[in-house]
Amino acid sequence: MAHKIMKRFVHTLLAAVTFTIATLGAWCGAETIRLAAQKTGTFAWELAVIRAHGLDRKANLTIEVLDLASPEAGKIALRGGNADVMVSDWLFVSRERALGAKLTFYPYSSALGAVMVPASSPIRSLADLRGRKIAIAGGPIDKSWLLLQASLKQDGIDLKSEATIAYGAPPLLSAKTLDGEMDATLNYWNFCAALEAKGFRRLVGMEDILPKLGAKGRIAMVGYVFDEAWGDANKGAVARFIAMTRAAKEILSTSDAEWKTIAPLIGASDAATLHAYRDRYREGIPRRSIADEEADARILYRVLARVGGRELVGPAQELEPGTFYHAIPGD
Repeated sequence: MAHKIMKRFVHTLLAAVTFTIATLGAWCGAETIRLAAQKTGTFAWELAVIRAHGLDRKANLTIEVLDLASPEAGKIALRGGNADVMVSDWLFVSRERALGAKLTFYPYSSALGAVMVPASSPIRSLADLRGRKIAIAGGPIDKSWLLLQASLKQDGIDLKSEATIAYGAPPLLSAKTLDGEMDATLNYWNFCAALEAKGFRRLVGMEDILPKLGAKGRIAMVGYVFDEAWGDANKGAVARFIAMTRAAKEILSTSDAEWKTIAPLIGASDAATLHAYRDRYREGIPRRSIADEEADARILYRVLARVGGRELVGPAQELEPGTFYHAIPGD
């Protein structure tokens, strides 16, 4: 009975979101939003759902996608005026605001990486990582790595000096971990999902350490980034864009069949891998208010600024005002 009630609630919510898109679109003419995104990124999954269900047409939006090879290319495209929206994190936005570029951020995903170990590994706690060889994706100022260090320092463990650290690109480190060259790896969420499907064990998810650092909930580190002036001039289009992406997320959160449809985009070679991607993606759908997201971002920013220093955050020791976008109705 509870399952049926929840199913009816989800269907009602999805219908309401779709109605919101259609209503917002009816009041506005069709507009184009130029989105800079990685071709193999998770937004490609959502875009496939958006187009398959005509959510862009219902929102009276045309989404032009500029395929990118890396996140840095997106930043260049946005700065150069070749894109309206890109996907990045609020650290980048706050840093740019401190340097004079008035960008703003709206949550996209709270899916975070994890520390992964082989199923048979004797490593049972984070303290057991001392003396081990650990692969860290993203480099020495990767957010997850800095948060992990901050958490362990509270327990008197300086993992950076007490373990052998290997930095590298996520695919390379994932391959080395599978080959047994690493005792553990801290990688991005999608690579962790793939490892999980191959029998690896999640020692700890990054979301698990956030309360220890002062956060009240699971925070969306990644979001849609755009110029504040562009957002102010296109509030209707931005609202319809957000409603459209929410509808796509609701479809992906409730329909297992939809995942089979987009499986070729994901590159999942088997059902276990597809299910791991599906489950971790669903966990990462933001459900909190912007006020709650921003409050936790301010707390974690101070932690990251303390550990990562000026190289990470630039001149500002606090999250810059205006980093989070607040103009979406209901947020």
